[in-house]
Amino acid sequence: MTDTIEERACQLAVYIIETGATVRAAAQHFGISKSTVHKDLSQRLPQYNKRLYLQVRQILDTNKAQRHIRGGLATRKKYELKKQSHWQGH
Repeated sequence: MTDTIEERACQLAVYIIETGATVRAAAQHFGISKSTVHKDLSQRLPQYNKRLYLQVRQILDTNKAQRHIRGGLATRKKYELKKQSHWQGH
């Protein structure tokens, strides 16, 4: 992915800032674990680039505040799809 942990942390931050991606989406995009993304952004990035950290922190906080809503929507969609497939089967 990158040459150094510092570069990876900065790339992750820029990706999340530009796309508004969640930690999960960023991890999937870069092919690394959610734990690595979280550690890079919350522990390593502040040491390397405080300004970038403060920008990405805002997006992460927003995503965290909205995650219960996303979870509810995902559950609703799951059951709507299940209901549709049930009716198509009969």
